[in-house]
Amino acid sequence: MSDLQCPIPKRDYDRVLTAHGGGGRLMQQLLADIFFPAFANDLLGRRHDAAVLTLEGGAAGPRLAFTTDSYVIRPLFFPGGSIGHLAVYGTVNDLAMAGARPLVLSAGFILEEGFPIEELQRVVADMRDAAAAAQVQIVTGDTKVVEHGREDGLYVNTAGIGAIEHNLTIEPQSVRPGDAIILSGDIARHGIAVMSVREGLEFESAIESDCAPLAGLVGDLLAEGLQVHCLRDLTRGGLAAGVIEIAQTAGLQVHLRERDIPVRDDVLGACEILGLDPLYVANEGRCVAFVPAEQADRAVATMRSHPAGAAATVIGHVTAGADPGLVTLETVTGTSRVVDLLSGEQLPRIC
Repeated sequence: MSDLQCPIPKRDYDRVLTAHGGGGRLMQQLLADIFFPAFANDLLGRRHDAAVLTLEGGAAGPRLAFTTDSYVIRPLFFPGGSIGHLAVYGTVNDLAMAGARPLVLSAGFILEEGFPIEELQRVVADMRDAAAAAQVQIVTGDTKVVEHGREDGLYVNTAGIGAIEHNLTIEPQSVRPGDAIILSGDIARHGIAVMSVREGLEFESAIESDCAPLAGLVGDLLAEGLQVHCLRDLTRGGLAAGVIEIAQTAGLQVHLRERDIPVRDDVLGACEILGLDPLYVANEGRCVAFVPAEQADRAVATMRSHPAGAAATVIGHVTAGADPGLVTLETVTGTSRVVDLLSGEQLPRIC
């Protein structure tokens, strides 16, 4: 008889895998086992997209949001954007998810010897244009060059600082039972757009990334006076990972409705061909907002008045429940299933 293998996914590895950066269970394990214990502090423990710093004056003092992210996408240019757009919008959006108005960014470049100058100029021009669109300035940076064969052409790191100009505490711990969950638009376009170029796939219609800045959209929600409890942009791991992380951190349950989650027909068809679940495919211009149920209609109307939220809709709600962290999905056929983190990742190197 041949050796039997346990179907339970392997958890422990003695080497880093690509899947450790995919936003799924392995990445969460890496954070929980190595980074969070080593760097433990109150700010990091909030497990939000940006750390919120309170300046002089104690709890009532002015607050700043601070975040950083690195971009290793392959290919560097894809339908609807480039690594330059992602490097600006990604960090701007992380600040926005803390309810901050982005102010300034840093930019660090790791270049491989032999990388074409013309391509570097294109990336820098895209960053310039993206910064103008997001109304931020790139005020400091760094450049390193490594030997040929030691990198994959170009990696970019950006860090950002933003100002919090309201009294809300926008983070997973602020989510409450009964909150409505609002999705800003259709999902899964970014991952499919990148995959189509990387794998040389052609579809009947053009599928472009949704990458876009979200700070303006968040600013409109706050200006409307809405009690926003939490925000999360839906990058690696897609809608599923974003909602699961919030449910686990908040210690609450989330119930989603598949029929209310917008996915374009061509994107859904591409996912079916590639064997991908759109819930887990990355986005770069989509977010979810957790707001009190009685404010849901006003929040949807506010989002729809902004270009980045034109297809906003309520996709679910939060409950107390007996199983904190559980996320369930009511399917289009009326059944219910658990939405869990993937062990690995569906698409590597997409941001």
